[in-house]
Amino acid sequence: MHTRAVSLLLTLVVAEVAGESSAAWKKKKKMAFMVKHMIGGQLKDLTGGLGEEKAEGEKSEAAAKGMTQEEFEQYQQQLAEEKLERDASFAQKKAERATVRSHFREKYRLPKSELDDTQIQAANKDVELPTELAKMIAEDNQEEEQKQSVLGQLANIQNVDVDQLKDKAQATLEDLKQSAEKCEVM
Repeated sequence: MHTRAVSLLLTLVVAEVAGESSAAWKKKKKMAFMVKHMIGGQLKDLTGGLGEEKAEGEKSEAAAKGMTQEEFEQYQQQLAEEKLERDASFAQKKAERATVRSHFREKYRLPKSELDDTQIQAANKDVELPTELAKMIAEDNQEEEQKQSVLGQLANIQNVDVDQLKDKAQATLEDLKQSAEKCEVM
């Protein structure tokens, strides 16, 4: 009970000091420490250590949280399992991001990153591109194939009529055939 009174006294001293400058606060803090040290030791001598309560720092963690030791151990185990799950999920997401980055590096012919390779290997699972991204990439590949074809590139040129070009090409071929028939050398 006496230790509580000393703690209360010290709390009041610290609260009073809080409004003053830092130099004055440090001085009073030292003084409060000295008072506690001097009075606290004498109180222990007077009481002889009988009926002392454990200080809060000496209580077990389970008792501090209001649990039995078994409950506390189960709680700690559950926390550890949840942490492992979070870490695994985080590693998987990092590997997925690394897969996306490596895909774009391959697509645009950029140098590979060792960090991405290690993140993918650290996931310990097969990491694939997300389904939405895979669909977008497939659509882009189809569009690129169409653009790379001759007709696709002609369609990209503005103010060009593809049908008219086809007709001209066929007419030119027919003219070449007729002139080849008239040619005596052939």
